[in-house]
Amino acid sequence: MKLSIVIIGDEILLGRVTDTNSGLIAKTFSESGWQVAGVRTVGDNAADINAAISQSLDQSDLVITTGGLGPTRDDITKSVLTDIFGGSLNEDPAVTANIEKIFAGRGLVLNDLTRRQAWVPTSCRVVMNRFGTAPVMWFERNSHVLVAMPGVPFETRGMLGEVKELVTGHFGTADHIRHHEFTVTGITESDLAERLASFEDSLPLGFKLAYLPSPGEILLRLDGAPGAPDSIFDIHAGNLRSILGENLAGEGKLSPAEIALHKLRGRKWTLATAESCTGGNIAHLFTIISGCSDTFKGGIVSYANDVKTGILGVDISTLATVGAVSDDTVRQMAEGAATACHADCAVATSGIAGPGGGSPEKPVGTVWIAARTPQRSATKLCRFTGDRTAVIDRASAAAINLLCDLLD
Repeated sequence: MKLSIVIIGDEILLGRVTDTNSGLIAKTFSESGWQVAGVRTVGDNAADINAAISQSLDQSDLVITTGGLGPTRDDITKSVLTDIFGGSLNEDPAVTANIEKIFAGRGLVLNDLTRRQAWVPTSCRVVMNRFGTAPVMWFERNSHVLVAMPGVPFETRGMLGEVKELVTGHFGTADHIRHHEFTVTGITESDLAERLASFEDSLPLGFKLAYLPSPGEILLRLDGAPGAPDSIFDIHAGNLRSILGENLAGEGKLSPAEIALHKLRGRKWTLATAESCTGGNIAHLFTIISGCSDTFKGGIVSYANDVKTGILGVDISTLATVGAVSDDTVRQMAEGAATACHADCAVATSGIAGPGGGSPEKPVGTVWIAARTPQRSATKLCRFTGDRTAVIDRASAAAINLLCDLLD
């Protein structure tokens, strides 16, 4: 069974807002055996929306759209869907009640434009949105189904499980396809591909290995063939584990911070951070993980040198002789963070994220990282490429991975 996704909105098409909905929808349904036929992105133009939806309906059993359901004049998806599926736009009292409840709970006055979101095509089945004012709408034509979802990411994320249940109830369960993910660190994508070339050549017809790299890690996804016996899948998954060896950081989609937390908890050690060029990003990567407070004690963003010396205890002479971007400075920053936060372990970063500030001796992308545990410490000089965001992301992952190496 095939799925097509249509993302609607000028803000997405023009790159002003990053589309996260299509990836989430594709992942959610592909894990259940659906084949994603394509993703289309269109602006708030009636003809373009109509063409994208019509082509997707011809191509797939299921079409999911997001966006264009808001209260402003450029939100025209409902009108286009009425043209495609027929009927007329009428007010749905249940949707009106849901909107009124949401606004009352937020202490807001409901205006006429927002109330207009309760007008839906008579040709659809309404699925109440528990996370926002725009309802989810279910349309059917012949054997094809279209589900129109709101474009706000947390609303799409919140309603996707319910939509998936409705789709499964309508179409039944797709062909059984096993998937398993492996988080790999400490190796480049090209080196990993070389190591796994023979393994990939040995996979049976229909099996596939996908590489999904991100800063500091590579997610490998092994997909089985539709209907393949679990015993065959398990054999190949076991072979892959053996080949990955010490580069296998964990199974499933794990971030470097999640891996580090797991290792820290196993030793009942706590963690602090001291960050200069990464500006608190490492602390953020830990604190977005629910329950991290049992391990993560806190972080210090020591962007200025007087914070490095005054709070972290970096020696003034160190800064005067070798500078802030140096082995000695990050080592002292890590020690200072552990002391200041009463933590067992710490990581530290100091570097030049760019685009300015570099020199021939220390060009943009130069970052020193440090990690320490109660038993040992280490520093590392890194040279990263890319823009400021890329340098920050890569330095953050490298610092956490250095800590993981010490914990091993």
